[in-house]
Amino acid sequence: MPGEFPPDVLAEAEAAASSVLGDLYAVVDGERPLDRTDVDFVTLDPASSTDLDQAFAIGIDGDDVVLSYAIADVARFVRPGGRIDDEAWRRGVTVYLPGDRAGLHPPRLAEDAASLLPDVERPAVVFEVRVDPAGQVRLDGARRSVIRSRRKLAYSTVTSSDLPNAFDEFARRVERAEIERGAERVEAPEQEVVRTADGFELRFRPRSVIEARSAALSLATNMAVADALYNAHTGLFRTMDGVDDAHTGRLRNTAKAFGLDWPRGQPLAEFLRVLPTGQASTGAFQMAVRRAGGAARYEPFAEGVVPWHDAVAATYAHATAPLRRLADRYVIEAALRVSAGTPVPDWITSAFDRLPEVMQRADSLANRVDRAALDLAEAIVLTGREGDLFDAVVTDEDERGVRLQICEPAVVSRTNAHGVDPGDSIRVRLTRVDPAGRIVEFERVS
Repeated sequence: MPGEFPPDVLAEAEAAASSVLGDLYAVVDGERPLDRTDVDFVTLDPASSTDLDQAFAIGIDGDDVVLSYAIADVARFVRPGGRIDDEAWRRGVTVYLPGDRAGLHPPRLAEDAASLLPDVERPAVVFEVRVDPAGQVRLDGARRSVIRSRRKLAYSTVTSSDLPNAFDEFARRVERAEIERGAERVEAPEQEVVRTADGFELRFRPRSVIEARSAALSLATNMAVADALYNAHTGLFRTMDGVDDAHTGRLRNTAKAFGLDWPRGQPLAEFLRVLPTGQASTGAFQMAVRRAGGAARYEPFAEGVVPWHDAVAATYAHATAPLRRLADRYVIEAALRVSAGTPVPDWITSAFDRLPEVMQRADSLANRVDRAALDLAEAIVLTGREGDLFDAVVTDEDERGVRLQICEPAVVSRTNAHGVDPGDSIRVRLTRVDPAGRIVEFERVS
């Protein structure tokens, strides 16, 4: 993992923060940022978050719902080819750990000067996204701006009265369009480490309703930006293959074993939307679907190729988290120029060619770190329970054995087992725990 930021990177970040915040309306790329401080922007994130990429306001204009989505203008703080930029290319993404992080940018920027914190003026790129009654999205403009977020809302405490009046209608339209497209987007429960008074515990946390609805903000914006870039014959896109016929057949067996009634002939996307919420079987099935699909990747624009993200069932880009993902900064810069009707310069298009490899490496590291932290937590939680029996569900099978999921405690592991299929319930014994090696081993007993 990346360690502390080098002193010259920290020094450049401090200088950039002082310069930008000292003259928020300085001309950038020939234009002065718009003053949008009169707009009632709010942010909505986990309560502990301080690296706030996004703020939003929603209104109605005729038949359209209009999202004003303010995204942290990281590019104003980062000089191309400078030390912050070089370090960001080395890191690629922010890597999160329980209670800690290895940031993409120095904290002076990511958690302070560039973050869309409440009650302070901050530079942002504001995307205007129109959503018509059928849920179709369109990018109606993108401009550098200065905003002032009114409130920092948290998923755990937000109420409907805290949100813009059109928030629910916006989410309904986006969801309705997803259904019409046959999107198979899966919001599977997350295995997470939770601090308690006695230490910590492991659990599977399903997404709350408000988290699912707020995801529509980024979904609609990223789709609208992707369409605008594709039509301009440029861009960097997020793509993913769907679940093939062979995996769909296995998923049907999985659903049956979980006691989930999947009618023959019903598409997977439709079945996912009618699953009962809050049940362990639903969460386990969603995780199985996520593993059955193809891996997401980044692809630059190519003539004659339609970039497709099967889970979204649309052309898709990443443009809404530049504090945490390197690629988003370049997509935003391209979108600004496409919106203004000016050419996208070579330094951006050449970055699109380099970024897929950099982002794949960074995402791989982040995933390995995440898995290592969970492996360690699982080993510590299970220490002293060698010989205990656990009920488990087989969620997948490959050349390395079967993957199993134990619901209490929330553990994901592997074991050798024969004559089982995904979805089968089995009984396993804990045979070995090694916290130092982050190793947990089970054997099937029935």
